[in-house]
Amino acid sequence: MHATLCDVGPRDGLQNEPETLAPPVRAELVNRLAAAGLPRIEAVSFVRDERVPRMAHAEEVVAGILPTGGTEFAGLVLNARGFERFRATTLDRVNVTFAATEGFNRANGNMGLSDAVANAEAILTSAGEYPRSVTISVSFGCPFEGAVDPGHVAELAQRFAGRAEVILADTIGVATPSKVKALVGRSGAQGFHGHNTRNTGYANCLAALEAGATVLDASVGGLGGCPYAPKATGNVATEDLVYLLEGEGIETGVDLDALISISEWLEGLLGRQLEGYVYRTR
Repeated sequence: MHATLCDVGPRDGLQNEPETLAPPVRAELVNRLAAAGLPRIEAVSFVRDERVPRMAHAEEVVAGILPTGGTEFAGLVLNARGFERFRATTLDRVNVTFAATEGFNRANGNMGLSDAVANAEAILTSAGEYPRSVTISVSFGCPFEGAVDPGHVAELAQRFAGRAEVILADTIGVATPSKVKALVGRSGAQGFHGHNTRNTGYANCLAALEAGATVLDASVGGLGGCPYAPKATGNVATEDLVYLLEGEGIETGVDLDALISISEWLEGLLGRQLEGYVYRTR
C-alpha cells in the first residue's frame, strides 16, 4: 500500500498561529518540506489579507518556492478572485474548498451552502487542465450545527466525482475510525484531512486508507487549526504520520529525519513546543 501525503503546514498550519511569518520564511518552509520528499505541499491560500492575515502576500511566497520535479505545489482558493490570483502563479494544483453545512459556509466564506457548491463548481470549470482537489470541510461535525448527516456529505462528494479529487475534512477533530471508514467508503472520496483534537486523528488516517483513500493531509509539527472553528486544534503531525505509516509497511517516500529537523527549526521560529511527538524523541 502507498499513501500520498500532502503537507498543509504552510497553509493550514500557519494560518492559526499567533505569529505572522514573513513570506520568505514561509517559502523556506515549503522548500524544506519539498527537500524532505513530500509529494504534495499546500503552499498558500488566496484569501483577503485582512480576513486571514497569516496568509497575506501569497504571491510573494510562491515566488520564493524553488522548482522541483518531485513535489506538486497546491494553492487553496475560496472564490473566483482567489482562483484568478492562483492562475497568475506557477502553482501546480488548485484546491477548492467549501463546507458541508450552511453555518460553516456563512462563517468561513460569507455565503450559503448552495452558493458555496455552485462557486466550487464554477472554479472547477474555469480550472481547465489544472489538477483539481475539492475539500469538503466539517464533513464529520460542525462547530455551529453539530453532527453532520453522512448521506448529505456523500451526496456532496459524488457531485464532484470524476471532476476532482475529493478530500473529506474532519475540521474540528470529532471523527472516529469507524465513521471515517464508513464515510470514505460510502462517498468514494480519495482523501482525508484529519485534525487530532480528540487524539483520534492518526487512527482515522489508517481507517481512511483501509476504506480506499490514497491521499492524506498532515501538517509538519502538528501545527494547525481554523480561525472559524472554535477549539479546532492542530492537524495530525506529518512526521508522526510518516512514522506510523512506514511502521505499518505503507510507503510514503518521505525522509523522516528531514521532517524532524524541520519541526526543530519551526520550534525555534515559533518559540514554543509543537504539538507533534516524534520530533521530540531525537
